[in-house]
Amino acid sequence: MRYNAPKGTTDILPDTARKWQYLESKAANMFKNYGYEPIITPIFEHTEVFTRSIGISTDIVQKEMYTFKDKAGRSLTLRPEGTAPVIRAYVNNNMQQLPQPVKLYYMGPMFRYERPQAGRYRQFWQIGVEAIGSDDPALDAESILLMINYFKSLGLKGLTLYINSMGCDKDRPKYMELLREYAEANRKRLCKDCQKRIDLNPLRLFDCKDESCQLVMKDAPKLLNYLEVDCRKHFNMVKRYLEMQKIEYIVKPELVRGLDYYTKTTFEVISPFLGAQNAIGGGGRYDKLVEEFGGSPTPGIGFAIGTERLAIAVEKEGAFDSIEDRMDVFIAVADQSAKPNAIDILYALREAGISADIDYMGRSLKAQLKYANRRGFKYTVFIGPEELEKKRVAVRNMETGEQIEINIDELIKVMRDIVMERF
Repeated sequence: MRYNAPKGTTDILPDTARKWQYLESKAANMFKNYGYEPIITPIFEHTEVFTRSIGISTDIVQKEMYTFKDKAGRSLTLRPEGTAPVIRAYVNNNMQQLPQPVKLYYMGPMFRYERPQAGRYRQFWQIGVEAIGSDDPALDAESILLMINYFKSLGLKGLTLYINSMGCDKDRPKYMELLREYAEANRKRLCKDCQKRIDLNPLRLFDCKDESCQLVMKDAPKLLNYLEVDCRKHFNMVKRYLEMQKIEYIVKPELVRGLDYYTKTTFEVISPFLGAQNAIGGGGRYDKLVEEFGGSPTPGIGFAIGTERLAIAVEKEGAFDSIEDRMDVFIAVADQSAKPNAIDILYALREAGISADIDYMGRSLKAQLKYANRRGFKYTVFIGPEELEKKRVAVRNMETGEQIEINIDELIKVMRDIVMERF
């Protein structure tokens, strides 16, 4: 019986996996330059980690979480996003005792039960950062700049940055009441899910993709118009820092993101290559989230990038073309009697830092060369009884066809130089 991958999942085959590794290594290098360190959290958490932080009114909690009970009857959930687990780890491991802000990054799979579509799977990967411990608007700007500069380092162009402020404790209650009154007056024009959101959290009305709901919310009061003085100053400083770095942005009052824990700054980056699902990254500030996990009041900000969507955008931009993923050397064995010596040379090449491989299928010399061409090796080293007797081997540049002879005792040193110089 043949088995297919579960619906909403996909196998990441070598060609794609190499590209993802490239995206992740570029991210890790840039995050390190900004002072961020890696963190790895469990793939599943106690369900309350997400219901308390993400919000009971969100689509993620109401419709999309993979929740199950273990043998002891405890409710566990496959992580649908990365921020809540990182904050749980921050509190759990007393990271408030470390020099603040604590700057962390993560990479790995997340899980949401939703309709599979291009660049959006039920098991999906994210690259994310969190900076915990400071409410400085310069840190908001750094988070945005880090994401933008990472995208630029990958060769992405034509991106659009949206920003907004979600307000804070002083201004949000008054605004929420106004929004609730507006939504109540338009209840009959809203979908059934949005009618429930009026009581649960009217901010979630801005998330709805239903066309009639979007028309209603287009004329709804916007939180930006009700910000109190300190919150407005914070948002203005974020904008100023972005402008100082020549970063173009669009203020989008409807940008509330899909999670309840956001406060103050929210942001999102859109790619022109992704159709309807065009957001490749976004995030925001969450100044109350640490308290939700039992920690003392501690501000924070972060973002997450969808690896699948990012890979699609980079592919369509043609920016993967420069990735060097060919192996260096293939050893072609002319006769099986030379195989032991060829194996010795194979491991010597690898120990010298040269990527190398050999035939394990008993192919003819002609078939070995065909295989080396298909796999895209840069060079082929020919070894047989005659080469061993003369202690000289032929090395062929597989791209140009140029061929040279090398003393077998000097092969490793010369090949290292050749690989570096690309003869």
